[in-house]
Amino acid sequence: MLLQNPTKQTVVTTADKVFEQMQQAIVEGDIASGSKISEPELAKRYQVSRSTLREALNRLEKCHLVERKANVGSRVVDCTIEGLLELYITREALEGMACRQAAMNMSDDEIKHMQNMLSEHANKEQLKAGVAYYQEEGDLDFHYKVILGSHNQQLINLICGQLYHLVRMYRCQFGMHSPRASKAFSEHAHIIQAISDRDGELAELLMRRHIAASRKNIENKIAQQQLEAASN
Repeated sequence: MLLQNPTKQTVVTTADKVFEQMQQAIVEGDIASGSKISEPELAKRYQVSRSTLREALNRLEKCHLVERKANVGSRVVDCTIEGLLELYITREALEGMACRQAAMNMSDDEIKHMQNMLSEHANKEQLKAGVAYYQEEGDLDFHYKVILGSHNQQLINLICGQLYHLVRMYRCQFGMHSPRASKAFSEHAHIIQAISDRDGELAELLMRRHIAASRKNIENKIAQQQLEAASN
């Protein structure tokens, strides 16, 4: 069965291009979390009509990157501890199951590709220094590849279609530059080993522990940021 990947949509229209550009800008923090959406400013910035911009905003809302409130307007979703807890508890369950399925369903070639990918990650200077573990979107993202490796279309739709970019927003802005970088990489290596051994139970357990540890790391960073903001 040919699986569909919600994060790999063909860019055809101007609205598609604006959607992708804004999506990346929000995820990486170039458009600040919690900031109010100004349609005139964004239409000017991306040199598009208001109707084209609204089409892109509608899609960003479906990705949970933009939220609309009556009589308030649109805002970029805020990175809060409450939002983090809800997202990561959901992610822990879904990605844990995806990992179990990957141990059953990934081909030997897919596993080899992931092992090679981790070898490439290991050569990154920031990871060697133990200060950051930055993974680019898509095929260079360990979690993304595990999800696709589940070969379960429902899980792919839920995680890649609805949650992926919101997860990346938290990871990019709080999780990738961290003293936990080396530990996170080691956890990835153990997960792929469990998948390679076709041990679905262990693979799920390791993924759930890995995501829980990542959540705690990001939670601490957000709390520290809030504390610093309150003291200024």
